[in-house]
Amino acid sequence: MSAAMSATIIDGKALSATVREKLVARIKASGRPVRLDAVLVGNDRSAAIYAENQAKTCAAIGIDYRLHRLGDGAGYDDIAGRVLLLNNEDDVRAVMMHLPLPIGIDVERVQSLIAPEKDVEGVNPANIGNVVYGRRSLVPCTALAAVEMIESTGVELRGSRCVVVGASNIVGKPIAVLLMRAEATVISTNKFTRAIADLTRSADVLVAAAGVPHLIRGDMVKPGAIVIDIGIHRVSSPDGKSTTIGDVAFDEVRSVAGFISPVPGGVGPMTVAMLLRNTVDAALR
Repeated sequence: MSAAMSATIIDGKALSATVREKLVARIKASGRPVRLDAVLVGNDRSAAIYAENQAKTCAAIGIDYRLHRLGDGAGYDDIAGRVLLLNNEDDVRAVMMHLPLPIGIDVERVQSLIAPEKDVEGVNPANIGNVVYGRRSLVPCTALAAVEMIESTGVELRGSRCVVVGASNIVGKPIAVLLMRAEATVISTNKFTRAIADLTRSADVLVAAAGVPHLIRGDMVKPGAIVIDIGIHRVSSPDGKSTTIGDVAFDEVRSVAGFISPVPGGVGPMTVAMLLRNTVDAALR
């Protein structure tokens, strides 16, 4: 693809709408109730708004959403007790934990308590391990979203060179493993990788998940490559307005890449769709 051309946008909103349509059909065909139980601790405003939006999203496709609220004073024992209670209820099939948790509460310790078969965010270490071993499991939602978006381009992943920038436990590492399972050749890097541009320029598929605004510039991308941007950052522009950007310098990279996911409107909506799909999978399993 010449530099004068512009990459095809991988529209996360459109893809997620297609996923939701399929989920509605699955739920109706099953004739069984699908329910998501979510735990929210404290009074974080953004978490509360997310929970409200999640309730509306679930209602729109026929999922019964139940929010379990714990007060600001809830400690580890209170949170753990609620999770274990949900684990032991037979009619609860899908459980998730809203973040953030109160200061001093170990998030990973809490997430590891969620029963693996009910862990629709795929954050229990057992589910991460199952991804590595290729066993049936609930896969971390953002990792699933990224791979679905790559596959939507029609690329043949087998034999492709994929470079993943970022190696977090629930995003970068699972994405790398899922791509390996598709028989791609995968290089895992991070923001500290020396001469990283030499590696990113070799990628047929480039996934940016380092958590660094505009880390990936136009001269770091192979012409025609597929670029998936998982970063999300709120930054202030010179005029004082707040805007959302990703790990990829979108305008620069769009003139080089073959396909690119935008921020916002890319991986975000698809991550929500994958949470819903995991919820349906867990309920109907």
